[in-house]
Amino acid sequence: MIEIRVNGETTSCPEGLNLVQMLEHLGYRPQLVVVEFNGEILPRARWAEQLVREADGLEVVTIVGGGS
Repeated sequence: MIEIRVNGETTSCPEGLNLVQMLEHLGYRPQLVVVEFNGEILPRARWAEQLVREADGLEVVTIVGGGS
């Protein structure tokens, strides 16, 4: 297990997951979020290759549809 920060909160999670797997583990639907990874907006095309490691920081923003 490793510890990472997600939206300012420390959480434990399995080691060896890529960003897509980590988002799913945390209960997010990857197609409906935008991620800032260690202070950088990470392009969706890189999520599958980006491993999440001890002490990484994620800010996850959920995309909400709406309007009239």
